[in-house]
Amino acid sequence: MDEQPAKKLKRYQFPLDISQDQLSAVAEELGHEICVFMSSSASTGQTGLPSSNEEEPDDFYDLTPEDYYRLMGNKIGAQSEMLKTRKIREAEAAARRARYTKAVVRVRFPDNYILEANFKPSEKIQDLVDLLLKVIARPDIPFYLYTTPPKERLKDTSKDFYTASFVPGANVYFSYDLPNDSQLNSEETKTGPYLREEIRSLNGLVPIPKQAATVIPEPVPASAPTIMPSADPNPRPAAKKPTKPKWLKL
Repeated sequence: MDEQPAKKLKRYQFPLDISQDQLSAVAEELGHEICVFMSSSASTGQTGLPSSNEEEPDDFYDLTPEDYYRLMGNKIGAQSEMLKTRKIREAEAAARRARYTKAVVRVRFPDNYILEANFKPSEKIQDLVDLLLKVIARPDIPFYLYTTPPKERLKDTSKDFYTASFVPGANVYFSYDLPNDSQLNSEETKTGPYLREEIRSLNGLVPIPKQAATVIPEPVPASAPTIMPSADPNPRPAAKKPTKPKWLKL
């Protein structure tokens, strides 16, 4: 790819319509909507967990009333699940699954870039792997995905995102799968970049959902006003019809 177009893509402060066209073109090429952004390296090391040389006080391990009721509640809930029939459990599982319409998966790369992509819950982890093969800079190098904590490698790529508990969203980590004695296992390879240049140039662009066209109703023609006859302020009594007297005989 030429250097000049790459420089133009890096300047993503384009007018809104141009940036959205850029995202739409990439989404059409990949078959999925994506976002690219960078994580703060300063926050990656802050876990909020106590260090190994810190000791907890003795009362930390005491069972509190809240812990007791929580444990009893979990036990009762497990027993109630056992009493349900198979059809009821399947119906409840289907109802829970129907509530979710997409899975938002974020893939974190070692160079602090993050790729976010939208999938259907019924799609497979293999679909994520196929997407990554289109966006990474070195698709010739084998890689693997894992979740943490604890670190667990995603080996079964035939699982759908719902079964893998990636719904409604999940964080996945990317790593090259190279042996230690491989020539590709060098510092240059480890430092990246991991994503293609045109994909990294989308950093900071967020797709905006298209708004439905506003339908303006046609104006209803105004009907002609009905003119009511004005009431006579001095009404006259109705004329009586002359009648024949009873005594008159013809």
